[in-house]
Amino acid sequence: MSLYDEGHTIAGWTGVGVATAGSCVLGVGVCVVSVPYLVGGAAIVGLGVLVTWVLHLAGWGKPPGVRPRDQWGMRVRDTAARGGHPGCVGCRLAGRGRSGENALVGAGVGAESIPLSSVE
Repeated sequence: MSLYDEGHTIAGWTGVGVATAGSCVLGVGVCVVSVPYLVGGAAIVGLGVLVTWVLHLAGWGKPPGVRPRDQWGMRVRDTAARGGHPGCVGCRLAGRGRSGENALVGAGVGAESIPLSSVE
């Protein structure tokens, strides 16, 4: 049994599945030297990125960092996703990420435990 959450999520596995399908189409495109297959495969891989991002924002992904053991399960939905996760690039791209000391304090991290160099 692992001592750490390995980040297995619905968002992650769905994205991997879509990206794997896109990679297979890309591989076929390389083997048959077909531009439509290459473009289609690249589009499917891009779709995998978007699917993962949307599912993460819907709460089926997990924020970066250490989480309590009861939140390690793949089917555990992240209820804090609407507010954005501090340090999460996906949330920040969606306009949800908070920055600065207030965001870290709101995330349950005491301001006194954060070195000043890590605060934006």
